[in-house]
Amino acid sequence: MIEVTKINGTKVLVNPDLIEVVEETPDTVVFFTTGRKIIIKESRQEIKNLVKSYRKEIFAH
Repeated sequence: MIEVTKINGTKVLVNPDLIEVVEETPDTVVFFTTGRKIIIKESRQEIKNLVKSYRKEIFAH
């Protein structure tokens, strides 16, 4: 799971395996394969880096 901050300041954990698309419009919107979406404070690049770190951690074990 990766931690992101919703636009209202609430921190949530999301499953990066369910992320389908991340857009900056200019707010960052994360679309999930489930059909849900959330608007977050982190940039698209930050999400990319969080997912990469998550995957490295998973595959290192």
